Amino acid sequence: MWQNPHFNDILRCLRQRKFAQAYEQTQNYLLTHARQGDYEELSRIGEDYELLSGYWQRGYDDPQRDRLYEQLLRRLYVFVANIAIHDRIEKSSMLSQAQHTAATKLKDGSVAFLRHQLEEYVSSVAMLGLEPEHQRRQKGEQLHAEHQQFMSAVFAAFLTSRQLRDTDVEPLRELLLSPTVDPIDQQHIISALSLSAMNMFCMNKFRLLIDLSQQATIDSVRQRALVGWVLSAEESLTTVYPEVKTAIKELCASEQCRRELTELQLQMIYCMLADDDSQTIKNEIMPDLMKGNNLTITRRGIVEVDESSLEDILHPDASEADMERMEASMKKMAEMQRQGSDIYFAGFSQMKRFPFFSDIANWFVPFYPQHPLIANIWNNTKGSKFLQIITRMGAFCDSDKYSFVLAFEQVLSHLPQSMLQMIERGEASPMAVGGEVPLEEQRQPAFIRRSYLQNLYRFFRLFNQRSEFSNPFDPDRVAFFASRLYQNTQLEENMVQVASFLMKHSMGKQALSVLDNLTPQHHGLSYHLLMGQMLTAQPSIASDRRQTASAHYREAMRIMPQHQRALMGFARASFAEGNYEEALDTFNQLHELTPDNMGIELNITVCLIQLGRVEEALKPLHRLHYMDADNDSVTRVLAWALTLTGSYEQANKLYERLTGTDHPHNDDLLNYGYCLWLQKKLGEAITNFKRYVGQSEADNALEQEFLTAEHDVLKAHGISDIEIQLMLDAVRG
Repeated sequence: MWQNPHFNDILRCLRQRKFAQAYEQTQNYLLTHARQGDYEELSRIGEDYELLSGYWQRGYDDPQRDRLYEQLLRRLYVFVANIAIHDRIEKSSMLSQAQHTAATKLKDGSVAFLRHQLEEYVSSVAMLGLEPEHQRRQKGEQLHAEHQQFMSAVFAAFLTSRQLRDTDVEPLRELLLSPTVDPIDQQHIISALSLSAMNMFCMNKFRLLIDLSQQATIDSVRQRALVGWVLSAEESLTTVYPEVKTAIKELCASEQCRRELTELQLQMIYCMLADDDSQTIKNEIMPDLMKGNNLTITRRGIVEVDESSLEDILHPDASEADMERMEASMKKMAEMQRQGSDIYFAGFSQMKRFPFFSDIANWFVPFYPQHPLIANIWNNTKGSKFLQIITRMGAFCDSDKYSFVLAFEQVLSHLPQSMLQMIERGEASPMAVGGEVPLEEQRQPAFIRRSYLQNLYRFFRLFNQRSEFSNPFDPDRVAFFASRLYQNTQLEENMVQVASFLMKHSMGKQALSVLDNLTPQHHGLSYHLLMGQMLTAQPSIASDRRQTASAHYREAMRIMPQHQRALMGFARASFAEGNYEEALDTFNQLHELTPDNMGIELNITVCLIQLGRVEEALKPLHRLHYMDADNDSVTRVLAWALTLTGSYEQANKLYERLTGTDHPHNDDLLNYGYCLWLQKKLGEAITNFKRYVGQSEADNALEQEFLTAEHDVLKAHGISDIEIQLMLDAVRG
């Protein structure tokens, strides 16, 4: 994304509320970059500051001084933001072209002119119904073509717009809420405003988007505005615009708003998982889908296979099993879609190379069949019924619907004729992979919002000039719940839920940032359990924390003393931190609560071994091994205990079984190596250590084991540091 160090420095001063320094740096920038009128505008701001400062220096007590200083900070921010926008456009061929398009095609840039044109379009569309049928289509095509060009220019104008003036806020709000304006046009404008505000924060655009998200009666308009204000909110500028945080706090007092913000956050994460979902579909679902029907893919397209093949005769049950697998795969894919997965990203990502997507406005226009670049395909293509059903009933975002229509002629040529004929006659209905989505569900706010987010995700992943924009799906930014804008709001009630979701999907860094946003009054049971889980699972981040994993679990136990998850977490965390006595005591508590839990009893024996009470551990270990001789975990601990007590012959038998597989557990190779070393069977020990090194990820894994983890054990058995070095050399050799 575009960065200019001059503006970064100026904005840093403004965020620190250092008006004079920001003003001086702005003056210095204008010495070499000034446009006509810039000096005069900046000078007026400077003169007002000098006036305020002069009164203060002369000792006047002005009760409005603080308010006036706030106003000066904002005036200077707006000025700097506008010249930054100009600089950005000058350095971007794409934005320069957009600005040129807007200036060329729009006769008048006023909101009044825009509203007149948009309302005129709605009236003209309504009047088409009165035209003779033979003229209606021709006039309609011309009307929609002219309107599409006009809206492309309008989108470009708002995309490259400066800071929104106070006088334009109310007229724009009325325009975007008006029932006399097409909701498609309203949504299109909201997207342009949002992109503009995401690139350079504008308080008036932010306030406008909030108002629209609260006041719009059309869900598609309201949801775009909601996404817009969330993604354009700027935490760092609350020192200049503290009302941003105030507005968000008021919004979060609403249960509906909290629910929608939580859904929005989870939906953004689902978008981020599109690549993983695509691999799941490719590897686990699509093979079964193709097996379970009488179609096959060839270089000429999809062709039907003779159902009475020899294979069906020889194996009559096989086709039924294939069909069951296909149905299960269809259900799995439909379930992924219902949960929020972006199941179509990979399939449609290759379809964004059509000229349609070279115009940035087309990435954000809601789907409508009259769009001039697809109308001809929609109206004149053979198999149009198939096209209409798929786009109406499939869970496709607008961007993918346009892709599908543009690619439809090619798709059509690859479909079996019998299938098309049945669809055209109404004898069958094409079902989108992943299942049809009822129209009622498609009208729900959550579905509308998810589809729009998928549009955004495709834009920020696939648009050629995407680097010109601030990407809300950047891994460091996607967790907006971590923003301090939401701290001390009622949204904190939902933060543990979001953090847990992030943790579940391997986004621990983001999960931690969300949990760190919680204020102490919300550090309840769930918070401490999740923090303990995260710090135990990710030791690399634990060193930077004031509280350890065990400390969080201890807090959870204080809140609910007999909570088994808290007890188990505390025991494991204490063990990982080397506090074996506390771990043992806690595992004993758990054993009293669940006496039949073999895993807990096994953990007790491990703690005893770590505490040097090996003989005490052997009795329960022998009993556990007798009860379940095939349990590798029990065998592993017993073998190590026998090694430590010098019962090498018994230990060898157990290790031979554990390491006799093609892919033995690495701990077994390591421990068997120790066992053999202690018996002076050095050649066999070296062989096992080499196998251990071959399966280890870290290059120095064996050295770490010898010199830290089990150094005391080796010393206790008379193995010197020289022998350790000789063993390391032998394994490397």
